[in-house]
Amino acid sequence: MAVHVTDADFKEKVLEAATPVMVDFYAQWCGPCKMLAPVIDQLATEQEGKAAVYKLDVDEAGETAQAYRVMNIPTLIFFKNGEEVKRVVGAVAKSEIEGILASL
Repeated sequence: MAVHVTDADFKEKVLEAATPVMVDFYAQWCGPCKMLAPVIDQLATEQEGKAAVYKLDVDEAGETAQAYRVMNIPTLIFFKNGEEVKRVVGAVAKSEIEGILASL
């Protein structure tokens, strides 16, 4: 299962992470986000030790969502060494996400 991240712990968990990180910016009411949720949870388990996978509820962590200019959800942002390296907007195939994570 993907762990939830908030405005309060975003810096520690994401920006200071030793491994690559993927953050799923989502909302409870978002249909495409709900479709993507099982894939995100699978990836969190499969990537354990290689990359961190987090979920960030834009309604609860609006400060971080605004800081990263997340306008549409779901948005997946990939971080390496505390920097955003890739962004994908919308529900995408698991294989595409795996490819991005592998490239990091």
